[in-house]
Amino acid sequence: MTDGAARLGRFHTPHGIIATPVFAPVGTQATVKALRPRDLEEMGADMILSNTYHLYLRPGDELIRDMGGLHAFMGWNRPILTDSGGFQVFSLSKTRKIDDDGVTFRSHHDGSSHRFTPEKSIAIQENLGSDIIMMFDECADPNDYNYLKQSLARRTHPWALRCIEAKTRSDQALFGIVQGGIFRDLREESAAFLSRLDLPGYAIGGLAVGESKADMYQVLDWMHPVLPHDKPRYLMGVGAPEDLVNGVLRGIDIFDCVLPTRLARHSSVWIPGDRLNLRNARFERDGAPIMDSCTCYTCRHFSRAYLRHLVKANEILGHILLTTHNVHFLLDLMRQMRSAIAEQRLEAFAHDFLSLYPAVEVASQ
Repeated sequence: MTDGAARLGRFHTPHGIIATPVFAPVGTQATVKALRPRDLEEMGADMILSNTYHLYLRPGDELIRDMGGLHAFMGWNRPILTDSGGFQVFSLSKTRKIDDDGVTFRSHHDGSSHRFTPEKSIAIQENLGSDIIMMFDECADPNDYNYLKQSLARRTHPWALRCIEAKTRSDQALFGIVQGGIFRDLREESAAFLSRLDLPGYAIGGLAVGESKADMYQVLDWMHPVLPHDKPRYLMGVGAPEDLVNGVLRGIDIFDCVLPTRLARHSSVWIPGDRLNLRNARFERDGAPIMDSCTCYTCRHFSRAYLRHLVKANEILGHILLTTHNVHFLLDLMRQMRSAIAEQRLEAFAHDFLSLYPAVEVASQ
């Protein structure tokens, strides 16, 4: 079912069906920080994301394989998506060296030298046993046209072919990653190349890396008509509430981001249109929940005053309760959007929700 560019979907995996559009909480090191798998299940999380780079370095993908795979290792029996490790490797700008075959880098733990190639990334993800795996690509400066053009021709696209060749497991869905920065011709070239490979799904990478929101939304507008309409689309690393709504309006099906857990560790929680810093003195005697309308465990049981006390005292429970609210906030937002699409009222829902946020002007097509 569609409502404008937005779509309702169901993506089948060996560990369950993913109802889209969906937000995947990030469990970088095989754990969503401050939450148990049971908490995520109770909140209705369909899928989580874990990180190839971090799990390769610690505890090691072969150890996880020998322990029964990532699902058994972390006690999570619903779908898992793993990224390729590419973004983390390329972010190590001072300690890595790239060539057309792959990337050599130094561990941020102990300085030891390692090398990732498309084949290595696929092998690690096959050891982890995730349901959705990602191609190894180059995440470059989104504003450098000449570099991006060479990167597509020499790395991202040839590496995509190598990832397909290296893949041996039939129970994992391999998604391609469209690159090309903020340039329409490069994005469309990348989307066309990857679409010809007839992959199970397509990610839009290289966004939320410093470009403006207007640029990000415009790239999504370009991608909607050129990516296959019968395959899921995944916007990598995006999790601000207004970006989720704008993404769904533009045909995005899957999102992930560390933002809800990271904000909670810094004492911040979401309410519609705003963030509250619970360290602020104005909450010292505030007996209200974070949100009156929120049904999360935190809002049903605790006041802002108590939560402020916990974060001021640096109590672990504070991180748990704030993370619970933030993750629930995004999961509930996705549920509301799925209902709005089903009832053909997403435009009105999005208008009301986005009216609480600063307007973003996107250039006309």
